[in-house]
Amino acid sequence: MKILIADDNEDIRDILASFAEGAGFEVAAAADGREALDLALQGDVSLLLLDVMMPELDGFEVCKEIRRISDLPIIMITARGEDYDRIMGLELGADDYVVKPFSPAEVMARVKAVLRRLPQNMGDEDKISLGNLTLLKAKGTALVAGKALSLTRKEYDLLLLFLAHKGRVFSRDELLDRLWGYDYTGDTRTVDTHMRRLRAKLEKGGAQGLALATVWGRGYRLEETTC
Repeated sequence: MKILIADDNEDIRDILASFAEGAGFEVAAAADGREALDLALQGDVSLLLLDVMMPELDGFEVCKEIRRISDLPIIMITARGEDYDRIMGLELGADDYVVKPFSPAEVMARVKAVLRRLPQNMGDEDKISLGNLTLLKAKGTALVAGKALSLTRKEYDLLLLFLAHKGRVFSRDELLDRLWGYDYTGDTRTVDTHMRRLRAKLEKGGAQGLALATVWGRGYRLEETTC
């Protein structure tokens, strides 16, 4: 797997690259946001370590642009530790958030944790369906009546989790733990935001035979419907 390290500080790039290579990853590097965006969209990068404060384009802009067309895993790195910045990055679709100063070993642990949470390639024939919705696990693709549905990585992972556990209620804290990581410290409302967007995309895409229901005081569950 190749990791792209995007940071305008050469020393940080070198340190992270050394640890990444030691962990068995191939490494690419970018010194500004524009270069990071170009390299990230080439298609051979497995994960992006993305600094927020960079020239040309900042990390938030890079993350936003990537999420328009790709579900590439992104871990944001910044010296800014305010909850607002953490929430903004996660709302834009980042998979995790690391605040400087950090331990490079911890960053690599987070990289491995994010990659472990990705749906595993289990063959094109391995799929899960409900109503007219089908998820192709190997491709990480959602189809409604055979037509591809544009989802972010988090939206896809949420949908896969609910489909795999139809009828089970998941609390916001449990969803945060499973999909954002046990040490996520942001607002649980990020779950509500992702659920609202996922529902809207399913409705707009014409999904039938299922509903993402709110169980008041408990959380969310996927229900099979008759229409």
